[in-house]
Amino acid sequence: MKGMDMQQMNDSQPEDQKLSLLGSISLGTGVMIGAGIFVLMGQIAELVGDLFPIAFIAGAIVVGFSSYSYVKFSNSYPSSGGVAKFLTKSYGPGTATGTFSLLMYVSMVIAESLVAGTFGAYTLRLFPEEYAGYASILGVLLIAIAYIINISGNKVIEATATFTAIIKVAGIAILAIAGLAISGFPTTVGNYVAENGQSFSKEFAFVAALALSILAFKGFTTITNQGGDVKDPHKNVGRSIIISILICTVIYVTLALSVAGGLSIPEIITAKDYALAEAARPAFGEWGTIMTIVLAMIATISGVIASVYSASRMLNMLSMMKQVPDLNRAKKIKNPALIFTVVLAISLTILFDLTRIASIGAIFYLIMDIAIHWGLIRYLRKKVKFNPIIPSIAILLDIVILSAFIYIKYLSDPFVLIVAAIGLVLIVLSQRLFMYSHTDKDGNMDMGTDGM
Repeated sequence: MKGMDMQQMNDSQPEDQKLSLLGSISLGTGVMIGAGIFVLMGQIAELVGDLFPIAFIAGAIVVGFSSYSYVKFSNSYPSSGGVAKFLTKSYGPGTATGTFSLLMYVSMVIAESLVAGTFGAYTLRLFPEEYAGYASILGVLLIAIAYIINISGNKVIEATATFTAIIKVAGIAILAIAGLAISGFPTTVGNYVAENGQSFSKEFAFVAALALSILAFKGFTTITNQGGDVKDPHKNVGRSIIISILICTVIYVTLALSVAGGLSIPEIITAKDYALAEAARPAFGEWGTIMTIVLAMIATISGVIASVYSASRMLNMLSMMKQVPDLNRAKKIKNPALIFTVVLAISLTILFDLTRIASIGAIFYLIMDIAIHWGLIRYLRKKVKFNPIIPSIAILLDIVILSAFIYIKYLSDPFVLIVAAIGLVLIVLSQRLFMYSHTDKDGNMDMGTDGM
């Protein structure tokens, strides 16, 4: 790919094969809703008790500040590389760009694993309890199905994402509104504090819980990877980000209030991996529970399809940019980036439970997010028109939330921090060694970034 113009890579798809604005929004909401609403609600409630609906509102505000940088980048540099290209524009090709890009990529694959595991947890509610241990197997099967759909082309992906997005958005809206009508709004907020057995205050726990709340929205970043595949990308990528966040904010908050009105916090925590299914039981009975499970299955299926699509596109772009080894060297393997992404997602699904998957993903994402905002402020003031106050606030919020989350995990589950630290060190070392391997004696790197 040496010397290949980046714009040529972005325009490689025929215009009639490119995603529409609706298709882009469908993929974005598919990633966001698939994980955020069906599994993270219980995990957030475990940290903050009956403040969890407010945590989604606060998370949406933080993401609002964060999304500003991505919209500005997308309007200026739309690309299938998305975040990878944004980082290259800021830091130039090299170890920093490769490290932060891989953190984003891994967090995207973690999202796939999280959604796949959620699919398994909800689906098994249709079967006797003795089958509860098979959730990861179902998750693996879903990832395999997502692989088949992704090798079928953009039109199949868009049609699948659009169809499932309409079903789940309408279904969740009906579930939330009907749940509120039957159960009513929660009568108390802030009176119940989750029994986490640690010495931190509920205010500190609330700040830390925002890391998971933000993770529920992070799917908007995958929209940036569609820049080379979306019609009129200079406008539609940014629009898709904003619309997707607004849709998910309304859905998350409404449904959180509905769940809080129908279940006690201990009940939500007990059923944290399938909280929405349990929340439907008091309001709608057994049939409501079944319909919620089916809805969760549809939502998580679309979420995995969208995550696999976006993550594999990003890895492929990193390969073209020579930030990772050339994946296309194996001529007999079709779409190696997609295969590697699927294999990694399957491995994570098998090895980790949902809580730990979410925690590692939140840590990696927040580190990368800080790098995006800093790169815009530090290096692109003269190239991109933006208000530096907004990304500065985003950095401050990210640092406070990440620090609180790391401290709570240090007290409650240090294994998560060990795994995250090992992963971070391996990414930095592998990037440094790879950069060194194609740096000439004058210190110049042979990167595939001509024309950027």
